[in-house]
Amino acid sequence: MAAIIVATDGSPPADRAVRWAADEAALRGLPLQIVHVIDEAPYDVLGSADARVPDRATGVAESILAEAQKLAFERHPDLAVTTEIARGSVPIALRERAAAAASLVLGHRGRGGFASLLLGSIGLRVAGHAPGPVVVVRGEPASARGEIVVGVALDAADEVALAHAFEAAVLRGSRLRAVHAFQLADTLVAAGHYDELAQVEEAHRTRLDDLLVPHRERRPDVAVVADVVREHPVQALVTASEQADLLVVGTHGHGVLRDALLGSVTHGVLHHAHCPVAVVGRPA
Repeated sequence: MAAIIVATDGSPPADRAVRWAADEAALRGLPLQIVHVIDEAPYDVLGSADARVPDRATGVAESILAEAQKLAFERHPDLAVTTEIARGSVPIALRERAAAAASLVLGHRGRGGFASLLLGSIGLRVAGHAPGPVVVVRGEPASARGEIVVGVALDAADEVALAHAFEAAVLRGSRLRAVHAFQLADTLVAAGHYDELAQVEEAHRTRLDDLLVPHRERRPDVAVVADVVREHPVQALVTASEQADLLVVGTHGHGVLRDALLGSVTHGVLHHAHCPVAVVGRPA
């Protein structure tokens, strides 16, 4: 059975990720696996394999995992929880585990330096590169709001993200808000061609409705709100995330960074969202 896998380094953001992952595992009836990765790079200068990971590093890892397991059991005493110490490159180790996970869960920041950064480097190096869903837990804990938000870019790349969002809505008994945001050239807007603007917006709305049809047919019990807004996609999704329990996005962006593994829109919402963000890539 695939597990929910959560990475921890013992930091407060990682603790929030462990709690979220425990809730998700209990909700989905899946086991929880808690992983701590010992980065071996600082020890490589010591030479021998035996010396690379001192006993102290292993002892610290065991302590971190014990505390994380305690947090999970406090949330769900009957949850099946295992722990693992991994060694090597942190993002590589996590991407490898994501391949067999139902979801990989990360805190939005770790214990590394540069505290003013909005998103830790590990999250950026894992989300978009893993074959399965990667959830970056952002925002402060809040009571359930009853809404899942999914960003839709009106192309086939979003089918996997849409399916994931519908499943999340079913599990939580939540409403699903499908948000498509687009921007028009400033010159067209300034010219005041309101009939043309309305036609463009209606075309986008029709396309969004068409994309939602097969998912609505498969999940008729999900209440769906289709939102089409003339706004920058990052701003639209960040605003929607204020009232959401989960924001679901695909990995590929549009515009100058569309060929990047992690698209510019996804990159933006990972930095600014007010709720956990599930980045759903295409299956390997």
